[in-house]
Amino acid sequence: MKQSKLCKLATDEKGIKVIRIEFPYDINTIDKVRSIPGRRWHKESLAWSAPLTPESLRSLIEWGFEIDDRLVAYLEKDKKRVSEITHVGIDGLKGTLYPFQAEGVAFIESHNGRALIADEMGLGKTIQAIAWMQLHRDLVPAIIIVPASLKLNWQKEIITWMPDPSIEILSGTKPWKPTSDIIILNYDILAKWLPELLALNAKIVIGDECHNIKSNSAIRTKAFKQLTKSVPHVLGLSGTPIMNRPIEIYNISRIIDKTFPEYWYYVKRYCNAHYTGFGWDFNGASNTEELHKQLTSSIMIRRLKKDVLPDLPDKQYSFVPMDLSNWKTYQEAELDYIKFVKSQRGAEAAKKASNAESFTRTEGLKQLAVQGKLKFAIDWIKNFIEIDGKLVVITTHHFTADALMNEFKDIAVTIDGRVTGKQKDEAENKFKTHDKVRLMILHAKVAEGLNLQVASNVAFLELPWTPGAIDQCTDRCHRIGQKDSVNVHYLLAKGTIEEKVAHLVDSKRSTIDAVMDGKKTDEQSLLREIMMMYEEVPI
Repeated sequence: MKQSKLCKLATDEKGIKVIRIEFPYDINTIDKVRSIPGRRWHKESLAWSAPLTPESLRSLIEWGFEIDDRLVAYLEKDKKRVSEITHVGIDGLKGTLYPFQAEGVAFIESHNGRALIADEMGLGKTIQAIAWMQLHRDLVPAIIIVPASLKLNWQKEIITWMPDPSIEILSGTKPWKPTSDIIILNYDILAKWLPELLALNAKIVIGDECHNIKSNSAIRTKAFKQLTKSVPHVLGLSGTPIMNRPIEIYNISRIIDKTFPEYWYYVKRYCNAHYTGFGWDFNGASNTEELHKQLTSSIMIRRLKKDVLPDLPDKQYSFVPMDLSNWKTYQEAELDYIKFVKSQRGAEAAKKASNAESFTRTEGLKQLAVQGKLKFAIDWIKNFIEIDGKLVVITTHHFTADALMNEFKDIAVTIDGRVTGKQKDEAENKFKTHDKVRLMILHAKVAEGLNLQVASNVAFLELPWTPGAIDQCTDRCHRIGQKDSVNVHYLLAKGTIEEKVAHLVDSKRSTIDAVMDGKKTDEQSLLREIMMMYEEVPI
């Protein structure tokens, strides 16, 4: 009598639910079972086991295995939950997810909150993680660990998408006892805060840009591993191309899935590990297709822009809040500016608001904001170009462009009013054709005529005064030949004049005033409106 191929729900020695796999000896079936991530052979019971995941069960069914009633119920429950997320939505979420984002949330849910979201930058990894947290508001506290330049952005996105969130941002190296439901901190201070964080018994830990824990010897990596050791739900977010740097996602993959291959097997198999005579080099890549299959059949979901392009608008705008390093100086200058604006109130206000002094004072306040956020903006740019493709950064002052060029001189080109026509052509060509050149530093007033569709991301470090000037800059990338949706990032100093200018310029774009009522939005009209905003600010 022929033996059946059976799968049963079981528990391992740690009490974790697994799939018990039984079948008569057959070399073809053995090869298939060996392809399941995390599978184990148990010599004492002459059976196999595998982590309980929908993907593994579906593969086993496809290979002719029968599954018991409890596994059938597990699959049905998973199917129903995924359908609810993708078609009904998430209760309380303040916004509508794109279809592929809903699928990402469903993926996290089907993996019980232990997953690696590796979507290409610009597809909303942050939003998918936040949506899953909204799905489980009872799972608190949640700890979110990010690069320092992204802390404020996470806070902004959580407030945007979740109703009445309780958020606390940690900073510095003198810890206090966190009391909020959602705690955000940066990798650099994680080790210092570890005792306080461990005492919270967190239910969720999210590691954004989780390639930051790639080094096993780094203090932050050791702290992250210790923090997540007993946490039931761990999410990793990273758009780092796996085909190029497999070592960068090893640690987070092993943390999420304890059955992931051991370190030395992984680096030899997938990182082309070799001894150089001075030490081991793990920065290569080998058997990448196999690794991709291993990850996508277990913990990872990865989508590229080209895969979901029909879901995306032609341009996506986002505000990225930045801290100020010169906050006290800025506040003093802003108070002086408010006093000046109030002194212009009266019958001649509109006329006076357009004179040279008004413009100079306003520009001075804007420049202080740029100077104060520059360090944080540079960190954001470093993080971006480390994990994504090419980036166009828009400036309006030479001191800003010079600071960026000094920081990124080996991988950047710049175009502003100081370059000749020939130098402009050479810079444009380098940016378009040299893989090493990742950054274009572009002055807003000389953007016209450039074709930069090799990039699909534009970051405004400084904002021009009009919607037309902003569109002129973004359209350098959003041109015929562009195959992706273009992401426009406003890097704004939080609580400063920059936010007012950005919201005002954005509202002018929405009204399309030049078409609707024949008015033209120019520098002077926006300047008057900015000053009117400050007229209402109490001193």
